[in-house]
Amino acid sequence: MLTRNCLSLLLWVLFDGGLLTPLHPQLQQTLEAQPRENVVTMPGRRSSAQRVKRGWVWNQFFVLEEYMGSEPQYVGKLHSDLDKGAGTVKYTLSGDGAGTVFTIDETTGDIHAIRSLDREEKPFYTLRAQAVDIDTRKPLEPESEFIIKVQDINDNEPKFLDGPYVASVPEMSPVGAYVLQVKATDADDPTYGNSARVVYSILQGQPYFSIDPKTGVIRTALPNMDREVKEQYQVLIQAKDMGGQLGGLAGTTTVNITLTDVNDNPPRFPKSIFHLKVPESSLVGSAIGRIRAVDPDFGKNAEIEYNIVPGDGGNLFDITTDENTQEGVIKLKKPLDFETKKAYTFKVEASNVHLDHRFHSVGPFKDTATVKINVLDVAEPPVFSKPMYTMEVYEDTPVGTIIGAVTAQDLDVGSSSVRYFIDRKSDADSYFTIDRSEGTIATNEILDRESTAQYNFSIIASKVSNPLLTSKVNVIINVLDVNEFPPEISVPYETSVCENAKPGQVIQTVSAADKDLSPAGQRFSFRLSPEASTKPNFTVQDYRNNTAGIETRRSGYSRRQQDLYFLPVVIEDSSYPVQSSTNTMTIHVCRCDSDGTILSCNVEAIFLPVGLSTGALIAILLCIVILLVIVVLYVALRRQKKKDTLMTSKEDIRDNVIHYDDEGGGEEDTQAFDIGALRNPKVIEDNKIRRDIKPDTLCLPRQRPPVEDNTDIRDFINQRLQENDVDPTAPPYDSLATYAYEGNGSVAESLSSIDSLTTETDQDYDYLSDWGPRFKVLAEMFGEEENYNTAKVT
Repeated sequence: MLTRNCLSLLLWVLFDGGLLTPLHPQLQQTLEAQPRENVVTMPGRRSSAQRVKRGWVWNQFFVLEEYMGSEPQYVGKLHSDLDKGAGTVKYTLSGDGAGTVFTIDETTGDIHAIRSLDREEKPFYTLRAQAVDIDTRKPLEPESEFIIKVQDINDNEPKFLDGPYVASVPEMSPVGAYVLQVKATDADDPTYGNSARVVYSILQGQPYFSIDPKTGVIRTALPNMDREVKEQYQVLIQAKDMGGQLGGLAGTTTVNITLTDVNDNPPRFPKSIFHLKVPESSLVGSAIGRIRAVDPDFGKNAEIEYNIVPGDGGNLFDITTDENTQEGVIKLKKPLDFETKKAYTFKVEASNVHLDHRFHSVGPFKDTATVKINVLDVAEPPVFSKPMYTMEVYEDTPVGTIIGAVTAQDLDVGSSSVRYFIDRKSDADSYFTIDRSEGTIATNEILDRESTAQYNFSIIASKVSNPLLTSKVNVIINVLDVNEFPPEISVPYETSVCENAKPGQVIQTVSAADKDLSPAGQRFSFRLSPEASTKPNFTVQDYRNNTAGIETRRSGYSRRQQDLYFLPVVIEDSSYPVQSSTNTMTIHVCRCDSDGTILSCNVEAIFLPVGLSTGALIAILLCIVILLVIVVLYVALRRQKKKDTLMTSKEDIRDNVIHYDDEGGGEEDTQAFDIGALRNPKVIEDNKIRRDIKPDTLCLPRQRPPVEDNTDIRDFINQRLQENDVDPTAPPYDSLATYAYEGNGSVAESLSSIDSLTTETDQDYDYLSDWGPRFKVLAEMFGEEENYNTAKVT
């Protein structure tokens, strides 16, 4: 201790000439209880010949953290070479914590820490110092920067930031098997002393596990740890700083370690013999019992497979594994019969599905047990001798004819007699009956194969001693055919023959059909009827394969002479009794080309020009249509050209012509124009206003000179023209007016009723009857009107 103190004083003396003389951390800790003085000498103005001392970091101070003294903690001293001790120099301090954490004596330059510091919050402070002339306020030295470091003390314990931990290791692992690595963090300065040097140890969990004191790796410490004995372990880990020395701070965490399962245990049956009782009425495929082998392993290592060892009864039963319970489910493969065999014995083997080769030396991972099954007697329904019955009967068989019989037995001990019934749900129309004691089936209705060829119904058998025990069987009855229908042509044929047909030419192949159904198949024969055999037009050729051909007997057929032929064909079957029918075929005579292709079979085609084909006729029709189109276009163009010549230009207002295409309403229409002027030119209305235009203003009617009697129509028109010329309200263009006036001087006189002196009732229409039959209807119409008028006058 004395040696260290002397060395510290020596260093202070050597470096006191103008450099910072901080104590070395280890020396400072040693001299912590002794007065010390850290001095920073400002560079000042040195002569060029003055030697500058180097080799030490002059701009660092150290201050202890967590200082709890009553006085401010002395940090160090600032001193300038220009300070002669006369009080003319003022020291200032700025930077991190200046004035709040650190203060400086302006006269002496002493720096103190006025509050407790925590290195974990801020490890160092950067400050700037300057010496100023107290009178002139001018800097005597340039501003210098220095650092005050907070010196660490052991005030933080190690902490496990990731704890508590969860780990697992396989059971039966060897010693030293890796489990987990833990890590503790110490907030103290790892570069100073042992405050942050952590050492790990186990407080709880020995002797099963161990931990490396430096790395924190946890390993197994015992061999063959068995999960089936103990599965969960809780280990308490301690981390201590100061290298684990006395006085160091410590932190703890918990590690929960689970032993995982390995397949180190074979399955074992809890007993060697299993007894099961099974009713004989159990259904095939149903589960009849369960057995279980116990495996202390877990998960897939405990999965068990069950097998029946070949032997007695092994072919009647099967066994599967229930994946949820790992039980062996015994199922029935075939039906049981108490009366045949009452007990079965076989062995079942249980083995692991997933084996671990590391434990093969332990022994076989399987076990065997014996299963004994006792069959229980159950009252059973009667049993039919066949699973299904098939019978046959001819149609039209008399009612009450026995078709066949069914048989059922009671196989139980002390058998009972059996009664038979027809399930009416399957035979609702009661076509059959059954003898309740004997089981014979008979017809109850006349059967018709063409109506129903097959019947399917059920027979129920029940015990007399216990009617609730019933069984059912299906019965199929096929109705055999009796030949009662004659054969007929299968489909209606459209037969035709060419006019240029040759003798022996086949014009149609026909086939036949019969409603009867013979088991051996029907054979049909074809021939002409006797009355048709004398006519040499057509014949029938039987091909003896249930088809026949219609052949021509002569050459050339004329549609003009006869366009239809009727050929009667007789068809017979081969059943007994023989049935036959006569079928009349209609044969059309058609026009064909040289290859025999039919061109036309219509009667109207006879009157078409001979020698013209269909293409030629179509060409002629197209030419006619084209000519008609040309004529229509020519007429339309001529009419359009004529209309254009009559139509004047719109710029010439003198040549516009108004054309009216309305007829008017006859004598009853007195509003369209003045009909009186047409009847008699003498009749002139005084107040006549033009109707061809709408006048702008109402003008007074002009006076027209009277027209002399018997004035010719030319004078009448000239008079009207002159009136229009002098009319001030007339439009500034020519207006064409058409008057339906015949005039005088006609030899035949007027045929119109206008200006007629007689009435319609004075006319005599009897002369119409003398004009011939074409005027008969007209004579009758006017005759009836005359009779009506006569009756009305009367």
